[in-house]
Amino acid sequence: MADSIEARLAAAGVTLPDAAAPAANYVSFVTFGRMLQTSGQLPLSGGKLTAAGKVGATVSLEDAQGAARACAINILAQARAALDGDLSRIARLLKLTVFVASHPGFTEQHKVANGASDFLVEILGDKGRHSRSAVGVPSLPLDAAVEIEALFEID
Repeated sequence: MADSIEARLAAAGVTLPDAAAPAANYVSFVTFGRMLQTSGQLPLSGGKLTAAGKVGATVSLEDAQGAARACAINILAQARAALDGDLSRIARLLKLTVFVASHPGFTEQHKVANGASDFLVEILGDKGRHSRSAVGVPSLPLDAAVEIEALFEID
């Protein structure tokens, strides 16, 4: 199908990585009924953080938006693993929760979150329109600049 999620990923030049294994005592995703909840995904690419530090201090808004996009790519990798490789089972992205490691006084967490939101709408189409929270926090695991979790409805 020309308008599939896989086709949109290819058109965007994105190859999903293998889903990352949990880094501690948790699971990467949980399915329950028609819901799929991912654990928080860091902006990892090739096993390395794409952005570390505090947004508004050592990380620019643009770099943080790129990190949010990397988190979204990793969310889709987790969804693919949870759905036995079949992303067409995504009925709808319901919600993103975006955590931004923020320097005191930084108040543009919503703009950071757009890095993930814009990408997911591009890839999922109308199924990617979602509710969202964008929260500033003092620090994140591994000094990541951004961490994002997602809730999907699945078929």
